[in-house]
Amino acid sequence: MKRITVFCASSPGFKAVYMEAAAETGRVLAEKGIGLVYGGAKVGLMGAVADGALTAGGEVIGVLPDFCAAKKLHIPG
Repeated sequence: MKRITVFCASSPGFKAVYMEAAAETGRVLAEKGIGLVYGGAKVGLMGAVADGALTAGGEVIGVLPDFCAAKKLHIPG
């Protein structure tokens, strides 16, 4: 498996454990050499998954609708 797609909330959820689990998911994917394709947001659970993967040196591809990019919710790059 080369990549996994993750689409989740751009909010942090109701408990801190959700953000922690999202970051851990990204980290584990990166450590296993599995790329992440995700919802493209730099905020909330989606941002935490991406940050976890990026911090661990993983490949991250963000897919974000134009209306969200216009609100500056994406990671520029």
